[in-house]
Amino acid sequence: MSRSTFSTFSIAPVFALAMAASVAVAAEPAASAAPAVREIVLVRHGNYTADASIDEKIGPPLSPIGVAQARLAGARLHADLSRLDALHVSPMQRARDTAAAIGAEFPGRAFDVVDDIAECTPPTRNAEVMAKEKPADAAACKARLDRVFATYFRPAQGGARTEVFVCHGNVIRYLVTRALGVDTAAWLEMSVGHASLTRIRVEADGRFKVIAVGDVGHIPANLRTGASGDADRSLAVPVLNVAPVASAPTS
Repeated sequence: MSRSTFSTFSIAPVFALAMAASVAVAAEPAASAAPAVREIVLVRHGNYTADASIDEKIGPPLSPIGVAQARLAGARLHADLSRLDALHVSPMQRARDTAAAIGAEFPGRAFDVVDDIAECTPPTRNAEVMAKEKPADAAACKARLDRVFATYFRPAQGGARTEVFVCHGNVIRYLVTRALGVDTAAWLEMSVGHASLTRIRVEADGRFKVIAVGDVGHIPANLRTGASGDADRSLAVPVLNVAPVASAPTS
């Protein structure tokens, strides 16, 4: 699995966040230690505006509303997590920007960039979606997400462990189907909003418990985007709707 550790993220200057390069991701104990619980938190990136002029392997940065969502997700994680042992992020810009905003709540922690959790489209039951995908690309996506599952979705060694992954909706939904042990082609029948949290617990004996999928309780209703039924929203000042002034009656 291709991965590297980055502690600084390239984002728009106004949202830039420098992270300490000297702090490495916490190493996991040797596999010979006793198995323990591993909690996995999957964070979808925040809202963004599509831009065909940008390399699709990198993708566009977060929109202003996406940055707001990501900061809210970071505050939620800071409040909820009693421990944090590793932070992983997709190499795509919208995920990196989201991770940078979350990182503001965890100063001094570096993110481990994992290429295999970049966005892709695995096989799905939806014929319309599959008609737009090359079979080889869908198969390759499935293969790398299966690698992610085999690598990380297993008991911790030597003590409880909590890991955060900042990635993408397709990736998250596919991994949920693997944890549930259902047909992985059903992943598109779930919907997860921008900056939502999905939590999966791997017990010491290898059993899975899906605790939450697409949790957006930390995001106000007027800032929610990305899930089925969510409207397109903006942080721009709305147009002021002023009623016409009635003319004064003539004598």
